[in-house]
Amino acid sequence: MHKILTIAGSDSCGGAGVQADLKTITALGAYGTCVITAVTAQNTVGVSSIHEVPAVFVGQQIDAVISDMGADAVKTGMLTNEEVVEVVSDRIRMHNLKNLVVDPVIMSHKGERLLTAAGVKKLSSLLVPLSHLITPNIPEAEVLAASRIMSLSDMKDAAKSICESGARNVLIKGGHVNEYGKYRDDGLDRGVVDILYDGNSFEHFEGEKIMAEKVHGTGCIYSAAIATELAKGNDLVSAITNAKKYITKIIKNPLTLGRGHKLGNIS
Repeated sequence: MHKILTIAGSDSCGGAGVQADLKTITALGAYGTCVITAVTAQNTVGVSSIHEVPAVFVGQQIDAVISDMGADAVKTGMLTNEEVVEVVSDRIRMHNLKNLVVDPVIMSHKGERLLTAAGVKKLSSLLVPLSHLITPNIPEAEVLAASRIMSLSDMKDAAKSICESGARNVLIKGGHVNEYGKYRDDGLDRGVVDILYDGNSFEHFEGEKIMAEKVHGTGCIYSAAIATELAKGNDLVSAITNAKKYITKIIKNPLTLGRGHKLGNIS
């Protein structure tokens, strides 16, 4: 059975983080292992408290899983601070882990800071160069590229900038574009477009714009699905294509279990 390791925070409402990753990996027919970087007190309304796991213990968790079970792919999510980013990067190198998908979790859906400014710098300099793919949404890409994104052209420029920091492949997710303005170039003004940049050329992944309330944890689910598809041996374009179909289904059929954002109906 294919094994995917997720290194991320715990979400007490089960909609994002390690909980969403493990459910996604299982739903897609693989086996998920996990390393907890932080424990959060949160629900569909927001994050009320974060308890960070010491970086040394994060490293010990990785060692325990990899030394016994290994991993066919690795996905990272919330890493909280620079010390955790350093330890995770060190273990990725030490264990020579492949198919690393970095979901650069910087802010929560309500704007709570989930990675320190120093951690963002370490992410760019240490972890991103080790990744097979980094999957920022538009707000995250704006932070990583230090530029405003208002169009598809801006997304491409940001992808190039992130690639220059050492990323092998960059997938910028376009779900936030219509919050700022529509795509104004290349004729892509219908629905949502994610763009993949491999350092040489771009690939577009178009999808319909689903007019629904925001669904908590979609970034986690999408990146975990991509990592799972890579672990199965799919090439990157096929992995993203399959994962995009999966996350679209999730967004179309959300669960209403709380007073805030809807949750992914992972199955």
